[in-house]
Amino acid sequence: MISSNNTLREERIREFPLTGAMRPDGEPLSLEEYEKWGGYQALKRALSAMTPAGVIEAVKKANLRGRGGAGFPTGLKWESMSPLEDPRRPRYFIVNADEMEPGTFKDRMLMEGNPHQLLEGMILGAYAVQADQGVIFLRWAYNTPVRNLERAIAAAYEKGYLGKNILNSGYSLELTLHVGAGRYICGEETALLNSLEGKRGWPRLKPPFPAVKGLFGKPTIVNNVETLGNLPHILLKGGEWFAKLGIGKSGGTRIVCVSGHVNKPGVYELPMGVSFRHMIYEAAGGIPNGRKLRGVIPGGSSMPPLDASEIDVPCEFDALMTDPRIKDVMVKPDMPFDMGGGRRLKTMAGSGGVVVFDDTTDVVALCARIMRFYHHESCGQCTPCREGTGWLARVCTRLSKGEGKAGDVDLLAEISHGIAGNTICPLGEAAAWPMLGFLTKFREDFLARERKAA
Repeated sequence: MISSNNTLREERIREFPLTGAMRPDGEPLSLEEYEKWGGYQALKRALSAMTPAGVIEAVKKANLRGRGGAGFPTGLKWESMSPLEDPRRPRYFIVNADEMEPGTFKDRMLMEGNPHQLLEGMILGAYAVQADQGVIFLRWAYNTPVRNLERAIAAAYEKGYLGKNILNSGYSLELTLHVGAGRYICGEETALLNSLEGKRGWPRLKPPFPAVKGLFGKPTIVNNVETLGNLPHILLKGGEWFAKLGIGKSGGTRIVCVSGHVNKPGVYELPMGVSFRHMIYEAAGGIPNGRKLRGVIPGGSSMPPLDASEIDVPCEFDALMTDPRIKDVMVKPDMPFDMGGGRRLKTMAGSGGVVVFDDTTDVVALCARIMRFYHHESCGQCTPCREGTGWLARVCTRLSKGEGKAGDVDLLAEISHGIAGNTICPLGEAAAWPMLGFLTKFREDFLARERKAA
């Protein structure tokens, strides 16, 4: 018979699978505490009763999508890995914990509060693709997660969840914790691989994709912290259960980091279909001092913003890309931005960094600050990004200071249009898309600065 305490635990985990087990004081769960919440039961089940292909199939049924930014289906990514017959060894499984997208801090919370959840998810993912070497690539500034993960890894090795012949299953996995040097570009998976190899953190041309030719030329999978934290729950409760937690093609819940002009900034695990209105006014307590909402950055600073009329859309991946209530991003008032093949750009869920700004915000100065960040973080490999982000930062900054010139607004749009789609990695779009998005939603703010300067 299940005790009432265990019943309450089960109900909480079903509603908040990623955060339900976390302690109120923020201290990390020990291995023993994690096991009491059902920790490592999914690993035991997978190693004793599931094939690697069976794990992948469960993840596909769950509609689990990557939570690092792109939202690509996780199961399909794993299926793209070079087949087991490929003699190249080792096969690598890498956790991208280099969380440096402005406005995003969910992975830090997950690693601080429940490091074993990440470890179990990583081991399950590595088993699914039969990787024998694992690496956690961690942001340099995350001192507390480093300490927590070091202790958790040692405990997992001691208990037999890592190392040779895990739980007498015949499967082995060695794990390395690597702390990066602190560059935004290394969040891009191929730049991360170059950094691990001791090279400059420059993105690689794709194809070949890392799943075929990754770290040291070997088959490699790279997944985000939040993505992997879902795996133990999927394998314990089933892919169908997880899919029903979400909407459409996006299963599960979504962790969002709400910051800016809200009464209760913080990290929230919410239903995938929740609207930004609910997120801002219910979960985060509304806007201080009764101020009016001006806009929202929905998925980290690299995403085009929403204006106050667009916040009734869900935070789900596809909705943010296709919902007709969101305006198309424009290059000019009569020229929609074309992502290729006639596809229009609205915005994206990105990394879950939700930045709220009210009607006291200097939108031009906000945009200029974002442009300076991406100019600083450009790796310099591609000319459109290296030079273009510098121009965006300089022109937008002079506009924000009242020192603009006639034609600056059109110049910003022209530069952005020239960057997007012309770089090796998405950092070019990370500057160009929000620049065009701000010009689309708040064009009059920029034109007013241009007129004032003239």
